[in-house]
This record gives sequence, C-alpha cells and structure tokens, in this order.
Amino acid sequence: MNHFPIFLATQGRSIVLSGGGDAALAKLRLLLKTEAEITVFTPDAAPEIRAWADEGRLSLTERALKAGDTKNAALFYAADEDATEDARTADIARADGALVNIVDNLHDSEFITPAIVDRSPVTVAIGTEGAAPVLARKIKADLEANLPASLGTLARIGKGFRTMAEKLPFGVARRDFWSDFYFNAGPRAVTQGEGAVEEALDALLNDHLNATAKSGHVDLVGAGPGDPDLLTLKARKALDKADVVIYDRLVTPQILELARREAIMIDAGKEGFGKSMAQDDINALIVEHGKNGHHVVRLKAGDPTVFGRLDEEIDAIAGANLSYTIVPGITAASAAVADIGQSLTKRGRNSSVRFITGHDTKGYADHDWKTLAETGQVAAIYMGKKSARFIQGRLLMHGADPMTPVTVIENVSREDQRVIATTLGELEPTITNAILTGPALTFLGLAPRAALAATSSHDLQLEAL
Repeated sequence: MNHFPIFLATQGRSIVLSGGGDAALAKLRLLLKTEAEITVFTPDAAPEIRAWADEGRLSLTERALKAGDTKNAALFYAADEDATEDARTADIARADGALVNIVDNLHDSEFITPAIVDRSPVTVAIGTEGAAPVLARKIKADLEANLPASLGTLARIGKGFRTMAEKLPFGVARRDFWSDFYFNAGPRAVTQGEGAVEEALDALLNDHLNATAKSGHVDLVGAGPGDPDLLTLKARKALDKADVVIYDRLVTPQILELARREAIMIDAGKEGFGKSMAQDDINALIVEHGKNGHHVVRLKAGDPTVFGRLDEEIDAIAGANLSYTIVPGITAASAAVADIGQSLTKRGRNSSVRFITGHDTKGYADHDWKTLAETGQVAAIYMGKKSARFIQGRLLMHGADPMTPVTVIENVSREDQRVIATTLGELEPTITNAILTGPALTFLGLAPRAALAATSSHDLQLEAL
C-alpha cells in the first residue's frame, strides 16, 4: 500500500484549485460536496464554474495563480491540463505547505482523490493509487460483487503502462482503451501469465491508436418522476456510460448525481409558459455531441414517450445518421396513482384512462371535453397547474358533475410530495390557494384512498383545501 487512506476534515478549511476546463470541473463536482472553502484561479473559467461562483458555492479569481494564493490551504489541485503550468502552480502550493494533487500526474502528486460512494454520513472511498480510474468506477458500481481475483494483477501491470497509454487522446479514446483492457483483453490474457498481459497491452494500444474514430450514440432516457429508486436499471447503466448528459429541468439532483463524474452536464430545461431552451437548439446539441463521437444521454423526467417531444429528437438524430436507443421511464401518473392507493383503471368504473396535457406549444390544449365530462371517466392531466381554471371551465360547461373527485399531486415521488384532495367544482380556487411551487399532476375522477395515506412510504401530506 503506497497511499494510506484517510478522511480529511474539510469544514471551514481552504481548498484551492487552478484550472477552468474539463479536468477542473470533474474535481470541483466532487469538492463541492465538502464543507471546505473552495477557491478557483483561472483566466478562462467554464460557464459552470462561473455559475457556482454566482451561487456562492466557491470563490473565483479570473487570473492565473500566483505566489501567496495558496497560503493556509489544506489541499491544492493543479488542473490546468498543461504540464508546464501545473508544475508552476504546484511549486507555489508546496512552498505554502499545501498537499498537492496534479490531475492525471500520479508521480508528482502528494495525494490522490479516490472514487467515492456518497451516502453521507457514510462514505465509501475507492482508490487504485492512480493506476486505474476506469477500474475504480467499476468497483464503485459493483461494490465488490463478482470481482475476479485477477483485477489486482491487471491494475499493477496497467499502472506501469499508463505513460504509454497517454499516446491516446484524453477522454473517450483513453477511457475506451482502459475499459477494453480491464474487462476484455486483460482478463483473457492474465491466465497465461504477466508476460502475456504486457503483450496484450501493447497489441491493444496499437489497435486503439490505429482505430478509426468511433461514431457517437444517443440514449433517450426516462429519468422517472424524481425518486432515484424508481430509475430503471437500464437508465442507470446509460448514465454510467455517458460522456454528455443533456437533462431537463424536472430531473432531480439525486438522479443527476448518478452520472459519471467526468460527464459533461448540460441543462436544457423547459418550462411551460416560461423561459426555456428552444427544441431546435436541444436537437442541435444532441447531434453536435453525437457527431463528436460522444455517448450522449438525453435525460427526460418521467417517460420520454409521454409528452416528451421524443419524435422531434429522433428525427434530428436519425437525420444525422447517429444510432439511438429509447430507454423508457416510469411516468408520473404511474408513480402518483400508486402513492394515493388507487389504480388507473377499475372494473365497473372505467375501462380506459386518458393521459392529457394542460397546454401545448400553442397554449391551452383542447380535448374531447364532452367525453371527459361523463361520469366515471379518469384522466391524468400533465402540466395542468397553470391551466386549471381553463380545464375546470371546459368540463363544467360540458356537463361534468361539480362533485367529481380531483386529486392534485405536487412533486410526485419526492420527499416533499404533497397530495391535495378536492372536487372539480373547487379545483379553482384550490390550486391557487395551495401555492404550488413544484411540478404537479392532476387526476380527474380519482380520490386518494384515505386508509393508505398515513402508511405511504412517502409520508403523504394529505390536504383537503
């Protein structure tokens, strides 16, 4: 054991980082989980770093690091991705007594940053002494389950080969090489001895250096309603492979945390009747990153096939000759109806259910109000918060019973979920008086099963307003 694992107290202590690009972002996403006072020095900060500074999560000085900037720092990260500049800033930090980490330079670093499984206050740290970042991610994902005994040998041999592997471009190409070694070529060769592993490494590197650039791939992934436990296994695997994640406004931070630490995270949030990124711009982002050879995850709340403008994105992807996979998610209606102890259909009540939207690209959406107004009809109304008065008026106008039960669920499946039981006749002003701030789903024709409210896993706050 060359690196002794410890847990460093960070509350109120200074951590300084020099750099503003991808390497800096990868480290900062982890450091921002601590309670340290983080300071970044760079003349060219990525937009995410500026945003974190604006939010008060770190201090940003937009110039190169100079003598005196690291006084009293507990840790220092050299992340300029330039060997000369990293050596210069590391010397400054060492002179001030800080422990130094030079990103992707194990030899000149006093400490390394492990892969971390964060379940605070329980933290699991996984380190490979800088030999195998891809291996560390594998261990993190599987935690010790089904790990072959040969991995230790492969890591030791791979560590000595890292300088040779730097012939490959940083990022996707290098990661694919190490993945191929640790999970394919290495395990096959290790049974024949260490000499065979070294030969396999040489041959594998040559193959990757001579390989043509890989085309990108797009996963159109449903993130579910918000609870990370409702994320499908296939969606989790897609996030673990993603180079770029383009996500919607309603995707929760807990789910974004499941993406690879090095992935580029792009907020493409949309909001009904409000500020949003144009769909054409989202399509262009997906295609741009896919054509650059990236594994792109387009992450949508709920199920991408339900009011997710999926066809427009597929048309753009197919038009660019990129491959894609659709990964369905649990839609909000399924999660919500389960939490109120009901079912979407019931013998003798309704043999069909409608998923409708409160508004579309042209404004309030029109529907078959006459049919929806009939007794026993059930509808899940997405994006109906701001159109509640319009929906209420249309249904009453077409003869709906004012006593028809209506249930509004805010923040479906999340810890702050709220369930509001009312009737069609009282839908407004109930919605206005409730002061809903989160996304809400409205069920027409369903009331919560009161007997289950107190025992729901989400400790429902049942309100009759």
